[in-house]
Amino acid sequence: MTEEPVSEETPVTKLEPAAPVGVILISYPKIVFMWPSWVAAMICWFCMWMKPDLTSAFAHNICWVFMITFTLNLIVLAFDFPRTTSFLLFAIISTVVLGAVLIFKQMPDLVPALGDFIRSIRPVANATFYFLYSIVFLVIYIFVWIMSRFDYWEVRPNELLHHHGMLSDLERFSAPHLRIDKEINDIFEYLLLGAGRLILQPSGEKRAIILDNVFFISSKEKKITKLLGALQVQVREHS
Repeated sequence: MTEEPVSEETPVTKLEPAAPVGVILISYPKIVFMWPSWVAAMICWFCMWMKPDLTSAFAHNICWVFMITFTLNLIVLAFDFPRTTSFLLFAIISTVVLGAVLIFKQMPDLVPALGDFIRSIRPVANATFYFLYSIVFLVIYIFVWIMSRFDYWEVRPNELLHHHGMLSDLERFSAPHLRIDKEINDIFEYLLLGAGRLILQPSGEKRAIILDNVFFISSKEKKITKLLGALQVQVREHS
């Protein structure tokens, strides 16, 4: 008699469902919106390092570029520009420019005087100034990044977590029926980093959680809505 070969079945490993991936929310200080002047300072430092002549027109033009960028950056930092305010500001600037053009056409003698006054202003800064400015902001941004690792929120399908403190203290809130409101208070901050304000209202909590200056707020809101929407579908399937 011949023995029939015994077939050995390969055991099938049952894969466990992957752990739900949460959405990380970090509220940053307003200093992060100074990155355009930081980048401008690094570019100006490189240009002045390559051509260090402070008496040249090139050095003056480089300084003007930095000053204009720095001034506009401070305006964005100091004031909020909602959509209506931004359109009003654009209308005012356009009116002033058109009015200036009409005045200069009617009074051409003003143009040489204005040109002489502008040419008399000759701001200048050496490469060391731009380098130190860049280093100071680099150190600040490093500390901002480090501090953000110790204070952030995480939205999971079934809970809202607040990680904070040097020892990773944790607060838990119920995520089902979590109300989410998105606000874009400054159109320029939204253009710079996609930033805005998120207002989270957990169920059963009287106090709303307000997170300012959240980067890429629109994509974060979509991810949270999708995450919580999937949980609602699961609940309905098992009910």
